[in-house]
Amino acid sequence: MITTPTVRLAHGADMPRLGLGTWPMNDAQAERAVATAIEAGYRLVDTAEAYGNELGVGRGIKASGIAREDLFVTTKFDRHWHGRDLVPQGYQASLDRLGLDYADLLLIHWPNPGLDRYVAAYEGLVDLLQDGRLKAIGTSNFKPAHLDRVIAETGVVPDVNQIQLSPAVTRDEARAYHQAHGIVTESWSPLGGQGADVLGQPVIAAIAEEIGRSPAQVILRWNVELGLVAIPKSSNPDRMRENLAVFDFALTPEQVAAISALDQGESAAVDSDAFGH
Repeated sequence: MITTPTVRLAHGADMPRLGLGTWPMNDAQAERAVATAIEAGYRLVDTAEAYGNELGVGRGIKASGIAREDLFVTTKFDRHWHGRDLVPQGYQASLDRLGLDYADLLLIHWPNPGLDRYVAAYEGLVDLLQDGRLKAIGTSNFKPAHLDRVIAETGVVPDVNQIQLSPAVTRDEARAYHQAHGIVTESWSPLGGQGADVLGQPVIAAIAEEIGRSPAQVILRWNVELGLVAIPKSSNPDRMRENLAVFDFALTPEQVAAISALDQGESAAVDSDAFGH
């Protein structure tokens, strides 16, 4: 079984460098996938209220038989909880569905700037952190401008910002901002996701053939080389194990640069000023 390296977050928690994404699995699929992934060596599991599969994720965790303290569980809440006093209610609702006493990391799923309540939502996260109910807090799909506001108005830096990131959307500005502020960048859809044929790019195929690895392993290793946490989604046991086996080889700086050159720019990412839930 593979042991996943971890990264130390700003508030002291140790987060695995690679985990299991669970969108768009339903409860039954998530239950099977989570139990299988944990058996394969995964220790980071990512879900969200909006995915509608927290119940299944929790059942998969229970079925795995692994001690809760050996896992790192992330979930996210939607905009109807964007209020300082609402966040603890949203958190408890997620815990009830998961069947857990705590999550390791809780994220604001989208900033929803049109609602203009993401700072209040972040204040609720800070309260949970300071009360010891969370080990780590963070954001998802926040732009540097959104992060500037929450840091300026609360004085507390998020542990993690989870953003759409792959060789097709390398998010250079966001990654530079995160690095400057000690925020860990977590990649959702790290293999490109729907509509982005990153796995089929000739440069990826060439590197994979050269080093004797799969295209998915090459891309996930690219994430590792850039210092990112990646959460590829898979319900296939063989691909799960393959995705996790990226810590026993390295890419050259030239290979990393060639993969990064596939970037289509910020316009290829979902615009979190316009979309959210």
